[in-house]
Amino acid sequence: MAEREPPDTKNIIQMQGVSKRFGEVVALDDVDFHLRRNEIMAVAGDNGAGKSTLIKCLAGAHQPDEGQILINGSEVSLNSPREAKQLGIETTFQDLAVAGNLTVAQNIFLGRERMHGPDSLFGILNKTKMRVRARELLQDLDIDVSVDAEVANLSGGERQLVSISRTLLSDPEIVILDEPTSALSVEGAERVLHLIQKMKQGGISIILISHNLDYVREASDRIHVLHQGQSAGVIEKENVQRDDIVNRMIAGMPEDEQAHVVTS
Repeated sequence: MAEREPPDTKNIIQMQGVSKRFGEVVALDDVDFHLRRNEIMAVAGDNGAGKSTLIKCLAGAHQPDEGQILINGSEVSLNSPREAKQLGIETTFQDLAVAGNLTVAQNIFLGRERMHGPDSLFGILNKTKMRVRARELLQDLDIDVSVDAEVANLSGGERQLVSISRTLLSDPEIVILDEPTSALSVEGAERVLHLIQKMKQGGISIILISHNLDYVREASDRIHVLHQGQSAGVIEKENVQRDDIVNRMIAGMPEDEQAHVVTS
């Protein structure tokens, strides 16, 4: 097992020696994963590489069988998505949870509605306040969509923008994006990538999961490759080559890097 790094202030997330099993299936095997402050870290890997399990451990949907998760240098237990949100982690999963029969503003505040008065259970919806806040949020993110438009009438790219913008309502420190450009047109994907850069400019640290290696190379600062539940290494943006990513996805970490990890 590689020697673990001590907690530091450079990384907003440290996952150390994380393993997760589902019966006989090892989904994650002794994985170290570090997310620096205010960076875009892409996670690449083939189907079954462990990407979904990794982000679900961070989102509170799964709990690791072994290892540590540290947020801002402190060890945490993420026992539910609610606990992850309380620690400043928001996640947008691949299957968009948007309600087509509701407006953009209503979708942004879905489950977090603002009410008149102190009674949040039996109060009256403060629709004006929600519309104003939703409009401010969309303007800050350069999203040219009306807050009164029904989501059912939006394009796939616009729906994805609304879904992502909803995660920013709580002013998170960390946002995890699971395949945000999947099934989008080139124009729609470019709008999403622009939004991701705006989020970074706003001080948010981002984990980007994507099968599209061209978008990964364009958007990310570093790429962490997974292979059959194990880390296949981290590549800095200036060193990113498509063939290198593909080779790691297929064959795992190169032998010269394995030797360095063992002896470091």
